[in-house]
Amino acid sequence: MAAAAICSIGYGCGVKNIHLSFLRANTRPICRRVYYNSASFKHLRCSAENRRVFLKCATENTAHTDEESGENISRGILVWRAIKLPMYTVALIPLTVGSAAAYFQMGRFFGKRFLILLVSSVLVIAWINLSNDVYDFDTGADKNKKESVVNLFGSRTGPHITAWILLAIGFSGLGFVATEAQSRLPILLLSFSILCGYVYQCPPFRLSYLGLGEPLCFAAFGPFATTAFYLLQSGMREVPVSSTIIASSFLVGLTTTLILFCSHFHQIDDDKAVGKFSPLVRLGTETGSQIVKLAVAALYSPLLFLGLSQALPFLSIVLCSLTLPAGISVVNFVQENHKDKDKIFKAKYFCVRLHTIFGAALATGLVAARLFARKQLPHTILL
Repeated sequence: MAAAAICSIGYGCGVKNIHLSFLRANTRPICRRVYYNSASFKHLRCSAENRRVFLKCATENTAHTDEESGENISRGILVWRAIKLPMYTVALIPLTVGSAAAYFQMGRFFGKRFLILLVSSVLVIAWINLSNDVYDFDTGADKNKKESVVNLFGSRTGPHITAWILLAIGFSGLGFVATEAQSRLPILLLSFSILCGYVYQCPPFRLSYLGLGEPLCFAAFGPFATTAFYLLQSGMREVPVSSTIIASSFLVGLTTTLILFCSHFHQIDDDKAVGKFSPLVRLGTETGSQIVKLAVAALYSPLLFLGLSQALPFLSIVLCSLTLPAGISVVNFVQENHKDKDKIFKAKYFCVRLHTIFGAALATGLVAARLFARKQLPHTILL
């Protein structure tokens, strides 16, 4: 609740008058010490001191305002958080990188398949988000999570039914493309990917409560989903799986897993209360911040090797290296704010930005290498 307070201080030494005016009658004064303790006025001896005290008062009021705004977040902001629109990049990036790898390898791209796969993937991610809110509500993990869909709408039935309808539609779209491609392996890999999402959050498994969410996330979005999209976009029944798609799926899986890991920083207390032993519950935020640093290092350190071994084209290596500042910003933000529950909430958005631009750089390099470089392609393994 914002307040405006104006201090009118007379010229010269001492204070002639101090007037406080407020936008609302029930708003607290800028500085309660100045408001209640008139004796402190004697210490204001010059205009420089006056300005210093006023700035201190304003700082106190800003902190109070931020606290109130944190407690009274508007419903519009909560709905935006519940939609989790930035998180849907985890549907776009594996598909984009997989399609780019297929184009680099085979020189083919199917626009219609790409669009169907994109819409289907978004629906599957929506199922994951909605069902996760439902099942975390059941266990009490989202008791204090204001942006939970169940808490926002006051019912678990609607989101639960909607989630499974979205999954059915999304999986039908994936199956349609796999049937058109006349290939069974991609739909099998995508089924494994969805199965990872199910055992991650759904009863009776709930493997995320055992701290296994990150390995499942890596497998689902990396080797399974990215490789499946590569196979579907290649346009061949016997599809060559090269070192390019293996390396690409590893990198995509790593950036996706980093999003999930950082999303737990601000939920440690609630997770502990319901027995959800995420990695951060077990390790603590200090160790967790160091793991984020190691994960970002693991993302960039292999790039030179992947380039020299021709697993990835030189253009991909250069473009991915240019995203290093985004990786550094993730590390710096987490290390500076991992103890601040309110600020660390934004860490996952830093990771989403890294995931998006790194994936885009990787895909752009793959496509550009096919278009312009015309270099020798990696050796392939027939499946």
